[in-house]
Amino acid sequence: MKQEDYIIEDDYSPQSRFDNLDKVEPEFWKKKKLEEMNKEEWELLCDGCGKCCLNKLEIKGKIKFTNTHCRFLDCQNCLCKIYAHRFEKVPDCRDIDLAAIREKPRWLPKTCAYWLLDNGYDLPSWHPLITGKASSVTAAGMSLQGRNLVNESGIEKYENYIVDWEDL
Repeated sequence: MKQEDYIIEDDYSPQSRFDNLDKVEPEFWKKKKLEEMNKEEWELLCDGCGKCCLNKLEIKGKIKFTNTHCRFLDCQNCLCKIYAHRFEKVPDCRDIDLAAIREKPRWLPKTCAYWLLDNGYDLPSWHPLITGKASSVTAAGMSLQGRNLVNESGIEKYENYIVDWEDL
């Protein structure tokens, strides 16, 4: 693959995922279990916060988040630059599937819509499916945008980068 295959298209915006919500069943997340959702509904559950792209450590049976991020995360819009090719380029990239959501210890952030719904909670008021705006995640302070982040390239001791942010 060429380098340009790993760049977010210029005309893509985080908002574009939520521009056609009228084409999905209103409040589908309240009517369907995760197992019953189609691919479009599943993808819409992702709020685009970018937190799952943070590197994590398991220490004494608990997941510790670091402020280091995958080299392919675009920290301005909290999107993966290589989303369509992420599993072939990043061998330890995790697919957000039912097994990942239910894995113990929990490695998804506690604000993750998949984890919330699977555990009987509703979507938070700032989620784009509620507001219709991708920017509501950042406005609520729930995305990685504007945080002190470090690209994983060259990092050797991830334990020096552990963070204890309230929303993780």
